[in-house]
Amino acid sequence: MVSRAVLAHRLLTGVSRRHLGCLVEVLAVSWQAGVEGRRHAARGGIRKRAAGTGARHQLVFVDRLVATLIHLRHDLPHSVLGLLFGVDRSTITRAIGEIRPLLAERGCAVPDRPGLRALPDVFAYAQAEGVELRLDATEIQVRRPQANRGGRRAFVSGKKKQNTMKATVIADWQGRTLWTDALRPGRMHDATAARNEGIAICFQHFPDVEVLLDDGYLGLSRDHRGQANTPPRKPRPGALPGRVEQGERDRHGHSSDRITVEHALADHKRWKQPTRWTHRRDRLPDTYRAIVGLVSDQTRFTRYHAPTP
Repeated sequence: MVSRAVLAHRLLTGVSRRHLGCLVEVLAVSWQAGVEGRRHAARGGIRKRAAGTGARHQLVFVDRLVATLIHLRHDLPHSVLGLLFGVDRSTITRAIGEIRPLLAERGCAVPDRPGLRALPDVFAYAQAEGVELRLDATEIQVRRPQANRGGRRAFVSGKKKQNTMKATVIADWQGRTLWTDALRPGRMHDATAARNEGIAICFQHFPDVEVLLDDGYLGLSRDHRGQANTPPRKPRPGALPGRVEQGERDRHGHSSDRITVEHALADHKRWKQPTRWTHRRDRLPDTYRAIVGLVSDQTRFTRYHAPTP
């Protein structure tokens, strides 16, 4: 068994000691309620013995949380984590299966507000605070589905030429992640994935919110002019030199404003698991949302600067 102080170090977990303490404080109650609920369901009724009696957990809650963070950060095998914590591999597997959904349900952190979980919450926050949003999609390589199964081609990305799943992410002008969707098969177009999440309805209900997009969302820009903003089109061949230079400056300015969402995606890919997913595909959405929430939490421990008028 390795020292718990070493295992809880930021180099292994990806979070600071202060951040880890906040996670323990927030998630402990939910975890305890979930464990007791499963026990009640297995017994068919409420607890019949005094609180505090019965078998003890081989892995306490803090160790379960630390093991899950190490797994998300470095993608260590469960057997290796079991060796580090002095328990069996199945205990680590069960612990990660309990903690990962709790991390995914927390949403993204913003100052002085509860976690943002749904797309309408993000648009409501942006309209209330006057925040200009940035939206983009990223693809995560996944394992190829088995042969002779329906929908196998849905994961083949035309851009990456690989089997991928696509995540749509929204960030603000500081690069703080505000939201991510439930992930879609990689063959789906970026604009289609955003529409399936209900972005058109959000544009209708929040007319003051503007979103910066890249050239992959020209359809959204056409349908929602003044709200979905894509880069200006390039001047036609043979245009005057002054117009060409002005067009390049406009496109560069748009790219400079939108680059913060690319920085947010880079922060997610610093964690090992989103770089290449080698586990079951149905577990990737919870894993990615958990990582996005952890990255978003880091803004709570840094100074927030209000946007300049």
